[in-house]
Amino acid sequence: MNRPDLLGRTGPADTGPARVPGPLRLVQPDASIVARIDHAAITHNLRVLRRHARTPLLAVVKADGFGHGAIAVARTALAAGAEWLGVATVDEALDLRRGGITAPILAWLVDPWVDLDAAVAARVTLSCPNVPTLESVLAAVRRTGTPAEVHLEVDTGMARGGCAREDWPELCRRAAQVQYLGPVTVTGVWSHLGSASTPGWRAVARPHRAFVAAVELARGEGLAPSVLHLANTAATLAHPQAAFDLARCGAGVYGIDTVTGRPHGLRPALRLTTRVTQLRRVGAGVGVSYDHAYVTPRATTLALLPAGYADGVPRALSAGGTVTLGGTRRPVVGAVSMDQLVVDVGDAPVQLGDEAVLLGDPAAGEPGVGEWAALADELPHEILTGLGRRVVRRHVGVPA
Repeated sequence: MNRPDLLGRTGPADTGPARVPGPLRLVQPDASIVARIDHAAITHNLRVLRRHARTPLLAVVKADGFGHGAIAVARTALAAGAEWLGVATVDEALDLRRGGITAPILAWLVDPWVDLDAAVAARVTLSCPNVPTLESVLAAVRRTGTPAEVHLEVDTGMARGGCAREDWPELCRRAAQVQYLGPVTVTGVWSHLGSASTPGWRAVARPHRAFVAAVELARGEGLAPSVLHLANTAATLAHPQAAFDLARCGAGVYGIDTVTGRPHGLRPALRLTTRVTQLRRVGAGVGVSYDHAYVTPRATTLALLPAGYADGVPRALSAGGTVTLGGTRRPVVGAVSMDQLVVDVGDAPVQLGDEAVLLGDPAAGEPGVGEWAALADELPHEILTGLGRRVVRRHVGVPA
């Protein structure tokens, strides 16, 4: 006996029950894939971080707030007690200013080839890792007639951003000369930790000593920075002694706990959902998606979800990834495509329009960003910042 499939075609009957789509129930009628941003979770995370830091907090909202929406997150962070905001680029800082944010903002990827006039005019604090960048800030100050504040960045062992220690005396001397003229004031010195996720003071002792020495040298050159900062999220949670005057927290704001083996009760702030848009009943031995890397071992129902790697879903989910449908984990089968993926739902009563949770709360048994990161051999940061432009952000629990 032949039975029509969901496209009206006929083929051999399988041994499983018929799958007739129920009423179309569009969970998100105007978006195929939605990121729900929970501002109550962001507020909770800021409170946890503040409790550990015991010092003022800088909330990092670079990369569009780790994919959550920079302006919305910035407002919530400030309402939750953060005193500073941090971004990578000048353009990110200016976006915050255009969004009505008046709080102190530090931008740290500043170089001599960036037009700094608008940043200086907008009172953005600029990081200077070398003399040419400092000179560029001075030139912008002279063009705009607006004073500027800068934080000098020193490399304390990452060999990444910041002034090399052998060049640090020259940068401090030139900064003191520029400051003597009045238009540019060094209000801060800072650095970054590369191994703070490991518990135990030994993990950060060497860069901490290097930072203290750099600050002493800066003061010896006549500088008087009032804001010293070294700690990131991991150091804030595991090494609060490294916080100095300001703790810079990025990952933790969004619920990523970066301390190895020591959870701190942070809550994921992003929930990624889509919906079932197609269902088909297939028999055993059916190849799924590209190259038929997966072949159905039995009669089953396949659900199509309109989300793929262009939306930030890692292709690594093709082998071992799951989504939550109807409160139950269901395996991703076949290759994740640019715009879609397939889930094997077995004989479950799944219907068109049912919500599928791609990323949710691990405490509730749902896939978490850490799980995706482990499958893809990436950082949770990469997953969150890699969510595509087609993902619609919806903000809930925004402080009044």
